[in-house]
Amino acid sequence: MDWAGFAQQLASMARDLLAQESVDATLARITESATELVEGCDAAGNLVLHGGKEVRTLAPTDQLVVDSDRLQERLGEGPCFDVARAENDERVFRIRDFTREQPRWPEYAPAAHRLGVGSMMGFLLYTEDEELGALNVYSRRPGAFTEASELAGWLLASHAAVAFSSARTQAQLEHAVTTRHVIGEAMGILMGGHHLTEEQAFGVLRRYSQENNIKLREVARRVCEEGPLS
Repeated sequence: MDWAGFAQQLASMARDLLAQESVDATLARITESATELVEGCDAAGNLVLHGGKEVRTLAPTDQLVVDSDRLQERLGEGPCFDVARAENDERVFRIRDFTREQPRWPEYAPAAHRLGVGSMMGFLLYTEDEELGALNVYSRRPGAFTEASELAGWLLASHAAVAFSSARTQAQLEHAVTTRHVIGEAMGILMGGHHLTEEQAFGVLRRYSQENNIKLREVARRVCEEGPLS
């Protein structure tokens, strides 16, 4: 492993990650970087596990990643589920050889091997409420990932976690600003059309939201597009 070259590539990737303009773009750069920086990696993807059951695959570089995630979801077992449920704060896993029996995942491992998985590693990116995010890297060859590969993946994932957190925070802030603007515009329409105070206009939006089980932002959007609520 050329660690000097790896360090230069990692530094370049870190700057590139922070320059991405959206969460999706950040995730895509993370998985692309995994195939470039982790020796033996043929494919990579970000898996999001919600509520311990529901799986989403983000920015996969190959269909193999999607198929593996769907398999874990269908069987309810696999390395990502173990990381989510671990009580010892496990952050990294490495499965060296899918041609060998894996007692820990008696159903997932042989099925994953039939999909074409030879070896696999995963790195926890974040946990939030009932949601987990992990970076998974795959090789079609058994024994492709060494201790050096695991260290490289862990270093990449550590940088990726920071960049991903920053991108999520920025997206949440932008969403909050947009929501506030839409609600303010809707309140203005109600105030002008019905001679309401600011507090009364907000009360109208909130009551409609609660009574119809519709998010406040969606109610405000309807007012902006269709006029006062009927």
